[in-house]
Amino acid sequence: MKDFIYSYPTKVYFGEKAAAKALPAELAKVGKTVMLAYGGGSVKKSGVYDEICGYLRDAGKEIVDFSGIMPNPTYSKVQEGAALAREKKVDFILAVGGGSVIDCCKIVAAQAVTEKDIWQMEFKDHEYPTAFLPMGAVVTASGTGAEMNNGAVITNEETNEKAGVLGAHAGFAVLDVNYTMSLPAKQVLSGAFDTLSHSMETYLGSPRDITLSDEIAEAVMCNVIRNIRLLLKDINDKEARTELMWASAMAENGILKIGKVTDFQAHQIEHQLGAYTDCNYGQGLAVIHPVLYRHMYKDGVKQFARMAQKVWEIPAAGKSQEELAEAGIQALADFVKEMGLPSTFTEMGITDKSVLKKVADTCNLTAGCCKKLSREEVLEILEECW
Repeated sequence: MKDFIYSYPTKVYFGEKAAAKALPAELAKVGKTVMLAYGGGSVKKSGVYDEICGYLRDAGKEIVDFSGIMPNPTYSKVQEGAALAREKKVDFILAVGGGSVIDCCKIVAAQAVTEKDIWQMEFKDHEYPTAFLPMGAVVTASGTGAEMNNGAVITNEETNEKAGVLGAHAGFAVLDVNYTMSLPAKQVLSGAFDTLSHSMETYLGSPRDITLSDEIAEAVMCNVIRNIRLLLKDINDKEARTELMWASAMAENGILKIGKVTDFQAHQIEHQLGAYTDCNYGQGLAVIHPVLYRHMYKDGVKQFARMAQKVWEIPAAGKSQEELAEAGIQALADFVKEMGLPSTFTEMGITDKSVLKKVADTCNLTAGCCKKLSREEVLEILEECW
């Protein structure tokens, strides 16, 4: 295990009526003007918007609405939010939604307090913001774990880049599964696969020897698979969804990454695919993972073989490590189909094959991957996903 420093800034309020505990206590600590950020109309239809507004009014806050945050938040939306925050002299941002809303707000919180362009800072000058508007998060769609870190996935439409940008941590997060129960089944399952993806991408980083962090990751992956299967029987199984909500947080609160250099090559490929196609995040990962792993498992065969045994419960008797690894990858591909998620880009509705080379030419190639891919091999992987 590599050396590390671990500290965690986000206070989690978990369980039923968590907002009733969190918001009166936390809002008392912040200024008067609160930006209430959300996506489309679902938070209003579900009643969550009115409930949260009630807590804000009871706390004596002035509410500034920032709505319309899209599923793949754009940099122009970030700039819109930052301008609104400056204009209205916002003291605090409350993000109410899933990963896209929370991610957008992390960067709004940074951009609102600096004259520098955040994209220029991070990607050209290699500087990172240190001052932020304080923010909190009320999670209405789990899976991304966005409430548990300061990373955000933002699409810059001008440059055709979808990339990870660093912004603010939420000071607190409200995780109440009741706020997620109105989500469509496909969205719930896509989010759950994203949690599995986060765990796998961390697990398959370096070092290659199994650490305590990896053993915790194995438990998270097993939990996710088990509870997804419960949801396939009953999408409204509240206990299963509660477990998945916490698994999502565990996958992204840094614990699985302690002492690790993570992989996240599948995410980097999906990010750029999303920049050109605006595809569903979890579905894109479901297509990419098995194909990517068939290209890289021989360079991390020990980890893949162990994952096959510990996570997919494949017996080791009579199998070499390579055979175990291959069986584990096939089990993952079979699980994608079991979930009803797509196995190819065409099943996702992507029709323009010419974007694949653009994705391969522009996606980030990660250092933690057990095999450092070339752009030519990334293109091969994308074409096999077609």
